[in-house]
Amino acid sequence: MSSLTLLQSLHESLSTRAQVKSVFGEPIAANDKTIVPVAKIIYGFGGGTGSGGMEIKTTRGEGGGGGGGVRVVPVGVFEVSGNETRFVAVGDRKRMVGTLLLGAALGLLFVRRRRR
Repeated sequence: MSSLTLLQSLHESLSTRAQVKSVFGEPIAANDKTIVPVAKIIYGFGGGTGSGGMEIKTTRGEGGGGGGGVRVVPVGVFEVSGNETRFVAVGDRKRMVGTLLLGAALGLLFVRRRRR
């Protein structure tokens, strides 16, 4: 398999699977509202081939390989009703508060060290 064929195969496979509805399902309709899930999908792939070999006459070098991955991060949902459309973000408040506290603690630490 050539490197171009390998990369095209990986891209095709990942791009058909990396969809919001593959992870969250179809939009949901209930009580005159429609909920549309929103996600950030990140995918990457790579591959390579080789030939030749080390300078040993009895060994013939060849090689090839490839791989890829997908990461899905939920962002939120759109809530669509007859009166309005609004976006409801999905966030981890504990992580955000922890990050803010860690930043404040590091800031205090650096200020104290600077005074010395």
